[in-house]
Amino acid sequence: MSTTAGPEQPRSASQVLVAVSGISRDDAEAVFGVLRTAYASDQATAQLPQDAGEGRPTVWTSVFEVADPRAEPRPASLTAPVTADLQGGPLPVRQMAEILARAFEVREQGAVAGDQERELRLRLSNTGIRPS
Repeated sequence: MSTTAGPEQPRSASQVLVAVSGISRDDAEAVFGVLRTAYASDQATAQLPQDAGEGRPTVWTSVFEVADPRAEPRPASLTAPVTADLQGGPLPVRQMAEILARAFEVREQGAVAGDQERELRLRLSNTGIRPS
């Protein structure tokens, strides 16, 4: 996860860029941890997102390879609802949203579709199932 001012573009048709902002470090790690369980990432598994500092906006981003899922994620716990922006090809974005729905309660908040790319904003919250 990097702290960046703006998101990068996915590198291939099967990659999805995920950005979360305005949340705690623990919640960012919960979201990215679920995604790293299911997909290969451009970030090391043990790398935790870093806080930018008090009063400064932080955006955590990572690119995931969605073509070959690795494992089924388990429900994860959040301290507050999280907004996640997904950007990539329509099918990989839909597949990632389905994976997130296995770990969190997911509500779609908006979508923008282009010729080759889709942007999807999701609101993630706890499912009511306690993580093990």
